[in-house]
Amino acid sequence: MTRERSGCWTLTLAVIFSLIFGTLAGGVAGFGVARWMAARAVVPPPTPTPQGVQQPTPAPASPPATVLTVQEESATIAVVAKVGPSVVTVVNLKTPQWDFFGNLRQPQSLGSGVVIAPDGYVVTNNHVVEGNASLSIIAASGQKYDAELVGADDLSDLAVLRILGDPGLPMAELGDSDALVQGQRVVAIGSALGEFKNTVTVGVISGLDRSIDMGEGFRMEGLIQTDAAINHGNSGGPLVNLQGQVIGINTLIIRGDGTTLDVAEGLGFAIPSNTVRMVTAQLIQYGYVRRPYLGISHVELTPGMATYYGLSVTQGTLVVRVVAGSPADRAGLKPGDVLLAINDETLDSEHPFLNVLLHHQPGETVTLHVNRYGQTLTLQATLGESQR
Repeated sequence: MTRERSGCWTLTLAVIFSLIFGTLAGGVAGFGVARWMAARAVVPPPTPTPQGVQQPTPAPASPPATVLTVQEESATIAVVAKVGPSVVTVVNLKTPQWDFFGNLRQPQSLGSGVVIAPDGYVVTNNHVVEGNASLSIIAASGQKYDAELVGADDLSDLAVLRILGDPGLPMAELGDSDALVQGQRVVAIGSALGEFKNTVTVGVISGLDRSIDMGEGFRMEGLIQTDAAINHGNSGGPLVNLQGQVIGINTLIIRGDGTTLDVAEGLGFAIPSNTVRMVTAQLIQYGYVRRPYLGISHVELTPGMATYYGLSVTQGTLVVRVVAGSPADRAGLKPGDVLLAINDETLDSEHPFLNVLLHHQPGETVTLHVNRYGQTLTLQATLGESQR
């Protein structure tokens, strides 16, 4: 599966030219035939109604499709008018680097963001602001402002910026992502390709609670899937319902299966607004997200690894190192142990250690189910706090 951050559109200060050619073809058929057949349709004569018998009242006709189309169009226009002024382009000037020819280059990447709190706080994606030397935003009006990074969280792929001097840009409203239903109409707004600012696309909620393997033993969970067109540069832009509420922050797209030639269209994903609300509140308050900490280095166990090391179990988390003085150390966990479960949540490829750990809170005491040289043990660990 080929995953791409819908993210930042990266440029260098060197001039880059590209030509994109496309062909659009279409066909329309059947209209004349349908019209002729409609004109030839046989209409049966009305049945006489006996005296004294009341003619039944016909059921009201369904509203024509054109009325629904106009209503949806009006709603979309209203959404763009309401939320559009809160959407910004995020400009990330990265650390200068020497290229192969000895020229000093300063890469620039562009993404999207949306104002979500007073005093000029903007939410965007973590991958949009990674490696920044300086940050700025461009408002919908075209005005450019300097910005500073308040905090970033790589696990949720969210970051918060603050616009310096607070120009008083309008704040978007965060909706309730738990209330979303499949098939619901949505609008995506963002800087497509980093160039076409405040591009608007429409679609539906294609799926909810999606989980995507990001590699390195971590899955992004609870994502919103949409067929609204999301392109490079849209990262950090809002996904909005027809009430003008931000119900997600666009984060990535899937182009296809990396193992085949299959190409996917309309597979965009957004971080739910309820996750955005929780993460951004902590980033603004602490500068980081409070997460549980156990204190181990680990790898996810595979059947091949189990055979190589002569282990009696084929799934779980292999403990490679235990940090001295950590919750894991105090609980009695040792290198070579295989974590089988935390409380009643089994660890496997669909439920890796880090994801299961994140279901708990700092200070919480959990039960670790461990395989140690073929014997099953249960250990109690009180989780610490990670400031990653």
